[in-house]
Amino acid sequence: MTPALVFDIETIPDVGGLRSLHELDAALSDAEVAEYAFQKQRAKNGSDFLPLHLQRVAVISFVLRDAEKFEVRSFAEPEFGEAQIIQRFFNGVEKFTPQLVSWNGGGFDLPVLHYRGLIHGIMAPRYWEMGEGDYRDSRDFKWNNYISRYHSRHLDLMDLLAMYQPRSAAPLDQLAKLMGFPGKLGMDGGAVWQAWLDGRVGEIRDYCETDVVNTYLVYLRFQKMRGALSAAEYDAEERFVRNALSELKKAHWGEFLAAWA
Repeated sequence: MTPALVFDIETIPDVGGLRSLHELDAALSDAEVAEYAFQKQRAKNGSDFLPLHLQRVAVISFVLRDAEKFEVRSFAEPEFGEAQIIQRFFNGVEKFTPQLVSWNGGGFDLPVLHYRGLIHGIMAPRYWEMGEGDYRDSRDFKWNNYISRYHSRHLDLMDLLAMYQPRSAAPLDQLAKLMGFPGKLGMDGGAVWQAWLDGRVGEIRDYCETDVVNTYLVYLRFQKMRGALSAAEYDAEERFVRNALSELKKAHWGEFLAAWA
């Protein structure tokens, strides 16, 4: 069984980078620096969504499902700095060569990790393998790698289900709820920066973890639809996930299970 690694990231403005690029007064607070960048972005295109290279990775959460276990974990500040967070994620790809699964990972999460990885000097040879490396199975990566949009080692569920048409994309929260899963609980991506400023880092991590479990559940339904799981196997895996989450004695999992009626 190829391990499945379902992942999601949460980002905040790269305040240090913004200070440097715009030569801002050191007396400005982080909130003021970010607001300056938001205003410049709004003036440019009407949105305060910052370019991907200016988004600092605060959390990477993931579900790792292999033949034996279902594990939910996060690499997050303040335990790890951004460089450690990103390197540990790619170390997992190096170790397991997993099936990567995301929701809009090709449009957001992975490009952010690429840019921020370059900034920090991250090493990720397995991830960037495209059939020309020294790995024993490197030739296989010519035809199926993590980078090419229509290859499947990274499965961007949102992109695939929309038939690679951005106008057809569905939001994870709404689709998950329509499928009977909890969807987003207590926060969304737009609230992350204020939560960070308020010191509610744990809430950001918990939110990111519930997002990856929602994504894993949608992935299971997709595997059933495409015939990779039988109806009985799908039902058994759902029960397995419920039981695994019930053993995680944290408040956000109790809330998640309660919403997953």
